[in-house]
Formats: sequence, C-alpha cells, structure tokens
Amino acid sequence: MEPPSHRERPLLFLDVDGPLLPFGDGSRPPPSGGGHLARLDPQVGLRLAALPCDLVWATTWEDQANAEIAPRLGLPRLPVVNWPEPSAEAEREDRWFGLCWKTRTLVAWAKGRSFVWVDDAITDADRDWVSAHHPGRALLHHVLSPRGLTDDDFIALDHWLRAV
Repeated sequence: MEPPSHRERPLLFLDVDGPLLPFGDGSRPPPSGGGHLARLDPQVGLRLAALPCDLVWATTWEDQANAEIAPRLGLPRLPVVNWPEPSAEAEREDRWFGLCWKTRTLVAWAKGRSFVWVDDAITDADRDWVSAHHPGRALLHHVLSPRGLTDDDFIALDHWLRAV
C-alpha cells in the first residue's frame, strides 16, 4: 500500500477588474501616470503570495495578466484559466439560474480540488451551483469593485484557507 500523497494546496482563482483594479467610487480622479494600471497596489501582491494556496488568474485578461499585472504586483507567472465558448445549452441554463459566465469553467478547472474564487461578479446563484456541482470545498468570495481587496477580505481568505 502506498503512503498517502501530500495534500494539494487549495486554488485561489483571482479576477483582475474590481478585486485588483478597483473602479473607485468616482469621488477621486484616477491616479496620474500609468493609466488604470496605476491603481494596482504592490502590497496586494505580497499579501496574495503569502496566502496558503496556489494562485490562478481567472480573468478576461487571460495571459495578459502575467504580462501586465503580475510584474506590477511582484507575482510570478501564474497559471491562467482560458475561457471556452459555452454551448448554447449551458448559456441558456446559466441565464436561467443567474450564473456568472465563469462558474462552470472554474469548477471544471478545479477538478474537485478545494478552491477560493475572488471576484466582483459572484452571486448566491453561483454559490448554490458550486455547492451542488463541486465535490471539494469552495469559498466564493465577493469583492466590492469600487474598493477592491481590503484588509477584511484578506483576513477572511486567510482564515478559510488555513481551515481547509
């Protein structure tokens, strides 16, 4: 009998627009120089890297996240979720259930592995669907897009990841 293999660390699926690039509340002008990427906070990269998980880009930026976002946050190249064209049936079902277009793909990508999904588009419908279709543990963590990831978000993520 073989010894049990080491437990895989949970995945953390990470969206860019909203969580890492907050949209702000409109009360302040965007930072000058560097355009919208100037809103990236390098401290967020350090905090993400310190979490006990494997980070994965789950964003429409796809491979551009490694070229544009990762270096500004001090992160290494990360795996990237590529978004397939959904079938007409899956699209109809997603609309019916009110699912985010990313939900099915992330569950498939995780292959039963525990994961956290950090996004500003998560709803209770996504939580319900993941709970019914994903055999592993999952935390779908909604981030408010005007402010992006905050101290409270990092506390919640770290607490959940250490409990898995």
